Amino acid sequence: MTTDLWKWTAAELADGIAAGRITSVEATESALARMAQVNPALNAVVDPLEEQAMEAARAADATLRTSGPSGPLHGVPVTVKINVDYGGRATTNGVVAQKDNIAASDGSVVQNMKAAGAVILGRTNTPCYSMRAFTNNDLHGATYNPHDKTLTPGGSSGGAGSATAAGIGAIGHGNDIGGSVRYPAYACGVYGLRPTSGLLAATSPSVPHRMIVSQMASVQGPLARSIEDIRLGALALSGHDPRDIWQVPAGDIFGPLGHAPCKVAMLAETDEAPVDPEVSAAIRQAGAILADAGYTVEEVTPPSFAELMDYWRLILGNEMRAGLQGLMMDNGDWKMKKSIDLLLEGVPELDSRDAFLKALTRRSALLVDWQMFFQKFPLVLTATTWAKPMIDDYDVSEDADAAWFYGICAPLSGTPIIGLPGLSVPVGSAPGKPMGVQLLSDRFQDKRLLEAGAVLERAIGAIAPIDPIGF
Repeated sequence: MTTDLWKWTAAELADGIAAGRITSVEATESALARMAQVNPALNAVVDPLEEQAMEAARAADATLRTSGPSGPLHGVPVTVKINVDYGGRATTNGVVAQKDNIAASDGSVVQNMKAAGAVILGRTNTPCYSMRAFTNNDLHGATYNPHDKTLTPGGSSGGAGSATAAGIGAIGHGNDIGGSVRYPAYACGVYGLRPTSGLLAATSPSVPHRMIVSQMASVQGPLARSIEDIRLGALALSGHDPRDIWQVPAGDIFGPLGHAPCKVAMLAETDEAPVDPEVSAAIRQAGAILADAGYTVEEVTPPSFAELMDYWRLILGNEMRAGLQGLMMDNGDWKMKKSIDLLLEGVPELDSRDAFLKALTRRSALLVDWQMFFQKFPLVLTATTWAKPMIDDYDVSEDADAAWFYGICAPLSGTPIIGLPGLSVPVGSAPGKPMGVQLLSDRFQDKRLLEAGAVLERAIGAIAPIDPIGF
């Protein structure tokens, strides 16, 4: 029934619309009805775009009749994050002081989603300045995890994770500088791709250019309930934008998937952080699935995640001390200010030009170590974090422990500093109890991640949207 179209994947919707079995208007009306039903409890979409979405859906149907599909997501309802430019709307980034930061034009994400034919239902929540693993702020309020209101929906793309898991749009857009796509995907029981740095355009003209480390580490990425939707989302977002100085052509990286088994280094336990047994069990479950599909899975320790995590905090933290920290202190809410104190706790201060440049140079050596490891093991199977999804607002609680927090987050937050792609896969996840694993590979080997993710998906079965539990 067309009233249930909000349950369909993006691939199913795109195929149905292109074949004329359904219309974009029907798909969009269904998605908007779902948003009206569950968003009041979740507060995932904080800038609804009902009128704009229906206008876009009608235009998509008209275009289809005259010239066929305009792109891989023609007529498909999606969401985008509120920290990227949507022409005529405020790019708030969850900051009260930016509530009137009206974008003059669409940024790369919105431009590419529209060019791919997608219908944007609304814009999703993020923590203040998009720099926490928890999603709430003084401007838009708190976003909740549909699996369990006491758990974080993740951050900073927690609105995208919550919306996608609950069926508000087939694909949610997020961005990731330290896990902000993969952690919400993990916490909300969906798939999330952090692509190789540079593949997906990221420009938002209303936002000042970021400093160099942030430019190198931050990426855009899709969240979805299927691997094929992750592929289609990444394909859509990879459209060329000359305003983005880092973008490189994606080629066929996000083309149709094949089956290419390879050697996999599985790390299910570590002495670098405490490991929850359920996390370890999910990793071993995923390893067994890949082995059954022809992958050669070996228990091998890759280069240190803790070393990457320490480096991420050192180099990004000191860059923040030179700019973003000041903005946070001036304009941030109290939770953001307390969270940044946790991030910088114990991080040495690089107080000279030479010290920072020498520290930045170390990035090359770390990346070489990982690239050489990937020559032997093209895939790494490990944790998204070594702990189950955290209780909401852990980072501002009286019990917050920086060593524990950054220890368990090391596989998630360390890898962006050297530009590696990563895929969060909901192995072991169930309604009310989100769980998952992470796949990592070398730069520009994103297709390898998706192909392995598709193997896991076939074994664990389809991820259906869930109704908010316990609200």
